[in-house]
Amino acid sequence: MRLMSFPRITVLSACVAALWAGLTGVAAAQPEPATLQIVWPPAGATVPLGTDPERAIGVLVHSNFKLLPAGQCGSDKRCGHIHMKIDPQGDTCNLPGRPYNSMNSDFGGPLVKAHFGACTVATGEHVIGVLLADDHHQPVLVDGKPVTATVSVRTTGP
Repeated sequence: MRLMSFPRITVLSACVAALWAGLTGVAAAQPEPATLQIVWPPAGATVPLGTDPERAIGVLVHSNFKLLPAGQCGSDKRCGHIHMKIDPQGDTCNLPGRPYNSMNSDFGGPLVKAHFGACTVATGEHVIGVLLADDHHQPVLVDGKPVTATVSVRTTGP
């Protein structure tokens, strides 16, 4: 019985591996781009503000990234948290000394508190903007652009 030489086994193994990858789609599998959307409140909704001093409402987001507290993602590159800004074209609703209104980096998950009490005018027409950030607070980029979502709402007193 004659054994195959090492080079032939290597070539044969490579061919089998390539065929298997083609059949299973392993070689073509690419991670899908990061996504982010605001699930609640819906666009155009009228939302009563909370009675707390922050006049907070909950904003529910959905992402194909795992949302954990900042610093908890480890080596998971598809993990991060949300930075939220009310009226993102300006700074009238930012928390004092911060470039945003809220974030979920302390607790993770899909819920972010919008602190309308920080706004110069809490009631009326507002835009809620969210940004997907990595474990180190840097924006997650797709095609060189940050992954964001916005929704326009009208807020009313409690």
